[in-house]
Amino acid sequence: MAGEPVNVNEFEELARQVLPKVCYDLFAGGAEDQYTLKENIEAFHRIIIRPRNLVDVSRINMSTVILGHRTSAPIIVAPTSSHQLAHPEGEVATARGAAACNIIMGLAFTSTCTLEEVASSCKAVRFIQTFAFKRDITANMVQRAERNGFRAIILTADTPRLGRKEADIRNNLEVAGFIIQYFEGLISTELASDKGSNVEAYAAETLDPSFCWKDIAWLKSITKLPILIKGVLTCEDATKAIEAGVAGIIVSNHGARQLDYTPASISVLEEVVHAVQGKVPVLLDGGIRRGTDIFKALAQGAKAVLIGRPVIYGLATKGETGIKQVIEMLKNELEQTMALAGCCTLDDITRSHVVTEKERFLCRM
Repeated sequence: MAGEPVNVNEFEELARQVLPKVCYDLFAGGAEDQYTLKENIEAFHRIIIRPRNLVDVSRINMSTVILGHRTSAPIIVAPTSSHQLAHPEGEVATARGAAACNIIMGLAFTSTCTLEEVASSCKAVRFIQTFAFKRDITANMVQRAERNGFRAIILTADTPRLGRKEADIRNNLEVAGFIIQYFEGLISTELASDKGSNVEAYAAETLDPSFCWKDIAWLKSITKLPILIKGVLTCEDATKAIEAGVAGIIVSNHGARQLDYTPASISVLEEVVHAVQGKVPVLLDGGIRRGTDIFKALAQGAKAVLIGRPVIYGLATKGETGIKQVIEMLKNELEQTMALAGCCTLDDITRSHVVTEKERFLCRM
């Protein structure tokens, strides 16, 4: 591709060109048939924007407050694994890029830089991710996060075991040594498998498949940090999350990396929003590639969106500079969309600004 990228999608092609195949497949791939991977993006294409004209849009304000923290735009860097496989500076570069754009960063538990390294790299608001890990592992991470100034916990709830990503199986993917060392003293650093890959062995050592809703009470008992639960796709789970006392809900299918044939995140956002009834903020993760996507999510009740793969692609291509370019592209596109739709602030974006495929179908009946 000649010239500088002009949108986020073009960063993916650049990343594909520079990354080793095993690394690109790790970041880009989804589970099994990758139906949900495609749907996460295509579902946004089926939502239509209804603009308002002759509105004074000389000043656009995209700032918002998330769990008490003001941010320049309703965008959070999603917690994603293994950034050093994309760029030598890894999550430190990602943290600096997010901080420069004044947005919140989610740091993955399987970060290839330690949370201490990330915390000391720059001043910013950061959330730490954890899975349904065994309790000693979770407690250790929560304590370290609190000591290092992290502001919230993202509990990823859709991973009692790892999803089946066939590209990683073909590539004989190994859990990188620096991730295993991250758990030093908590799990064996000599993970072996008779299948030629240590990924399943790593999961068996760390994940707790018995972790359930009642265990959120235990997690709350060991931390003062607010807990967001990530991986909610139904009104039933949204209701249980509220009953468990979480501080926020992230509608997500794990970037289509866990269970295939789950719905696109945007297609069930309203179901979750209606179940929550404004009791906690609802955020959306999955499929964001345009400012118009962010606008559509906000119109359907999301407080903010998380971006994962686009950040990795920017990092792989240009390091910290690429991170900033990806984030600023999305911010600029959102500002443009708001202006052209007649919305000066995020509060001006309402449900009446979008029409879903279902609504168009019902109108034709």
